[in-house]
Amino acid sequence: ILTDEVLALPRLGLINVHASLLPKYRGAAPVHRAVIAGEPETGITIMRVVKELDAGPMLATATHPIGPGETSDRVERDLARMGAELLAFTVDVLAAGGGAETPQDHSRATYAHRLTKDDGTVDWRWPADRIHNLIRGLHPWPHAFTFLGGKRFILLRSTVASKAPTTAAPGTILESDGDRLHVATGAGTIQIEQIQAEGRRAVHTREFLAGHRVAPGDRFGAGS
Repeated sequence: ILTDEVLALPRLGLINVHASLLPKYRGAAPVHRAVIAGEPETGITIMRVVKELDAGPMLATATHPIGPGETSDRVERDLARMGAELLAFTVDVLAAGGGAETPQDHSRATYAHRLTKDDGTVDWRWPADRIHNLIRGLHPWPHAFTFLGGKRFILLRSTVASKAPTTAAPGTILESDGDRLHVATGAGTIQIEQIQAEGRRAVHTREFLAGHRVAPGDRFGAGS
């Protein structure tokens, strides 16, 4: 957090490029948290820097959709390009003496807390879409992970195979053949597309199943 003395140094003030549509997702990991939450869109906000974190008045915004299969790194890449363009435009407006400012509605503020490795723990009791969003939201770091047979596996890519209920216990492997690795969740079924055994390289499902004995009825879960 910058001091009042530093904030007062620039003649036209300090501005910042923030990767969310403020006041939502203030903080350290706005893109990842938006993807994890399953948001259909996010964006860029150019704001004035004040002493409170990401709370300054807004000078410009731009919206960007989040596709249902997009990972955080892809969204960050797109937002970086958008942010550079919007920043250059905003600087030109300020230099010309313009720039309307819109105060944030602080009552609507949410916070995107810093990511930790513990955020990657998959709870198979969650619905399939929530687990899918966690997997893509934590890509490329710190990654979602689970355990099978006492070994840790990193989940890199997935899709929601079905939202229909299943009677299998959450984490139970329903299919493990060819390109199909379907896992029961608390609501629906998820397809694992890419997976990585700890200390090994990432592989697609077909290669993973060719090298690991994984059978229907086996169960993913913490410490299993």
